[in-house]
Amino acid sequence: MFTESTLNSWLAVGLVLAAALYLYGVHRLRIRGDHWPVSRTVLFLGPGLGGIAAVTLSGLGAYDTTLLSVHMVQHMVLSMVAPIFLALGAPITLALRTLTGAPRRRLLAVLHSRVAKVLSFPLLAYALFVVNPFVLYFTGLYRVTLEHPLAHEWVHAHFILTGCLFFWPLVGSDPLPGRWPYPARALLMVLSVPFHTVLGLTVMQSTTLFGGDWYPSLALGWADPFADQKVAGGILWAGGEFVSVTMIAVLVVQWIRQSEREARRIDRELDRQEARDEAREEARERAAQTPAVPGVDAPAGTPAAPVVDGPAGLPG
Repeated sequence: MFTESTLNSWLAVGLVLAAALYLYGVHRLRIRGDHWPVSRTVLFLGPGLGGIAAVTLSGLGAYDTTLLSVHMVQHMVLSMVAPIFLALGAPITLALRTLTGAPRRRLLAVLHSRVAKVLSFPLLAYALFVVNPFVLYFTGLYRVTLEHPLAHEWVHAHFILTGCLFFWPLVGSDPLPGRWPYPARALLMVLSVPFHTVLGLTVMQSTTLFGGDWYPSLALGWADPFADQKVAGGILWAGGEFVSVTMIAVLVVQWIRQSEREARRIDRELDRQEARDEAREEARERAAQTPAVPGVDAPAGTPAAPVVDGPAGLPG
């Protein structure tokens, strides 16, 4: 895990750059006196960027073309685990609060563009998330990624991208166009559970080795390619089930919290409306109780009534 770690890849540069930009944004907010939750920073840097680094830059990355089971661990972390924590880190919200002027306007234009609306549409992201593994593993594409390191790196980036497209609209707090309500998001996660079951069982029960003769050609005396493929299918099945069920629980918790916040907001608005109504009622009561002063409201030029001192009807 440690002796085979390496930092000589474009992915390492991207992770370092992403961490530096995020920390710079947090630093700018603190200098300005604004608050940024520490939990978001920890989630983004720790299991988010750190999870990607753990499976690509460590010893796991060194064995990702040697054991299919190791590749499946990468698959799960890059497409399902890390994107969730990246979304919970809310980097887009941090950028909007940090940037000013033209850069902020350009970012807002991107968020409101038609491309962003299409890519953030949950059903499209779900289709990409479900179809891509079948295209990768049940065609000759997977063998190409084993033979060409650059193609293998692009698969890693593809896993991260599709995972972010799928999970960002579901659990992220960043402003995205066309975000679905929580019941629909939970339903989408429920629909993803059978996909992992089918894919994992298909890998476990397959009598054909993924990658053709690639793994047997390595002649590893300590690893059986067929047994390792069964382990890989089990990782994909169990890992997908665990993440999906956990995500459903997270969405339910977020839904409850949003309902509580909405209830508190409505209560505050009702309290303010009641206070305004009471103030108007008190003002009307004070106006009604104020005695009228003779002559104050009389029109200008109106003669005053004569003063009578004697009996009624007689001049004084």
